[in-house]
Amino acid sequence: MRALILALLLWPGAAAAGGLGASRTLPAGHVIAPADLTVTESPRPGLTDPAAAIGMQTRITIYEGRPIHATMLQAPRVIGRNQIVRLSFQRGGLRIDTEGRAMSDGAAGDLIRVMNMGSRSTVTAQVMPDGSLIVLN
Repeated sequence: MRALILALLLWPGAAAAGGLGASRTLPAGHVIAPADLTVTESPRPGLTDPAAAIGMQTRITIYEGRPIHATMLQAPRVIGRNQIVRLSFQRGGLRIDTEGRAMSDGAAGDLIRVMNMGSRSTVTAQVMPDGSLIVLN
């Protein structure tokens, strides 16, 4: 019995398993759509649930037929570095809206540094899904 298990582990085709792969070459920064996915056989299978990949953005170029792993993906970026954004501050009944410059990329929910264009001060803000920023400090 141990010999059979050992033979299966050492046999090159025994470890291959199905997973999701790229149906075409996906460049870095591409948002994955259902047509970008295919089932592949690989000794190191990646994601198996299409819902975990669809709508995510590639961090690196993924070549056709290669398995897709979670580390290759990130939440889609809503804000780009150096982008001019709407910056909002709210406390009680007071609300201040101004322009800011994003100091880094950010996905919805991320905390990023933003330079207030009016005062030239740097603040921390949370990225909202619509691309606006809410000041936290």
